[in-house]
Amino acid sequence: MNDEITNVAGDSKAPALDRTGASPEAIISHYDKGEDFFELVLGPELIYSCALFEGDDDLAAAQRRKLDYHIEAANAANAKRVLDVGCGWGAMLRRLVDHAEVPHVVGLTLSPSQANWIRRQPRPGLEVVEQDWRDHKPTRRYDAIISVGAFEHFVQKGLDPAKKLDTYREFFDFCDRMLVAEGKVSLQTIAFSEPHEGHPLLEKTFPDSDLPLIWEPIAAAEGKFVLTTLRNDRDHYYRTLRLWEKNLLAHYAEAIQLVGESAVADFRRYLRLSATGFRTGVVSLLRMSFQKKD
Repeated sequence: MNDEITNVAGDSKAPALDRTGASPEAIISHYDKGEDFFELVLGPELIYSCALFEGDDDLAAAQRRKLDYHIEAANAANAKRVLDVGCGWGAMLRRLVDHAEVPHVVGLTLSPSQANWIRRQPRPGLEVVEQDWRDHKPTRRYDAIISVGAFEHFVQKGLDPAKKLDTYREFFDFCDRMLVAEGKVSLQTIAFSEPHEGHPLLEKTFPDSDLPLIWEPIAAAEGKFVLTTLRNDRDHYYRTLRLWEKNLLAHYAEAIQLVGESAVADFRRYLRLSATGFRTGVVSLLRMSFQKKD
């Protein structure tokens, strides 16, 4: 089967959408606080997304379980090429290479700090690119795409609902072009359970970003992909956030030395506010997998 990409730009007759997501500057404002600070909160693997718990898992075990869940959902184990959209500090990339035996993995991030951190832990076949997914134009298709915690940043607050959905469709069009026949996408995103005005602290923490509604990723994938799995693990994110806060409190003085008292206090309020949102059901944590239509 030929996996070369002959038209990376998609349909030349379709006008390109204006960029509607978080700017690189907005991403940097949050994620470039420094690895030393985030390691205190997240742990040494720097996994900044909801874990997947089973029984009395500790945080590290639950995060590994989450990585393996998405690898299985995307059918990525032993694949030749896998793309990670919004790769963070590279935990998924390392898991794909070290445990799933994928010979070529590519991670996309808008954070120079994250990209440099990944490059300091090189692996054969592991490539990280500081690039928006809209600008990614490989010459060969991928067998699987995984995206954990990036979908939340694809649109800006206050965007017209129709244009918001068009942006999500643009992402699934991108996945369709990037994947081999019947390739899979495994997606994890926070979503509003119903229309919501948001909160000033969350907007301060994640400027330029808005959350999807639960139904929007499913609607955006219609025509290109078939939804194969869907689960709402908001209770898992509540548990993850409480463990992150516990880690922060255990290293509070050290965290203040790294980023200052005001930043630490704001970050703790963000963790607590987010946990309340998941506990009350205002926000959900979606894990979704899609298969490309033949």
